[in-house]
Amino acid sequence: MAVGLLGGIAGLGRFTFVYAEGGSYFSDDPLSCVNCHIMNDQYDAWGHGSHKNVATCNDCHTPHTFPAKYVIKGINGWNHSVAFTTGNFHEPIQITELNRSVAVENCLYCHSEFVAPINHLATAEEPTNCLACHQDIGH
Repeated sequence: MAVGLLGGIAGLGRFTFVYAEGGSYFSDDPLSCVNCHIMNDQYDAWGHGSHKNVATCNDCHTPHTFPAKYVIKGINGWNHSVAFTTGNFHEPIQITELNRSVAVENCLYCHSEFVAPINHLATAEEPTNCLACHQDIGH
């Protein structure tokens, strides 16, 4: 009986993963971000934005180091799965503090030469926050 229950759970999990195109989340293809309709506006805006030719979703929204990139992808994959399955999320979708900090870190990483002269003005209590003024950049 326990084997049957575990098999049922594993089968349902596999079906859900395949149905939700879960494997696409391991890629850098921006189309994977629109597997859920809720991200269509962000994808469309990115397609018309200044970063389209130089950055994909992962360049801004995941760390650039291993394993941190896949830890964040795993956390976000789980959170997105739960939110979209239950319908328990804010519309329009909002970035979490964790993901905001990753995005800001990536802004500073990619634009380090440009922001270096102003970055020293930030104090430990108030670090540079690119998204305070540039929240619509990227999408």
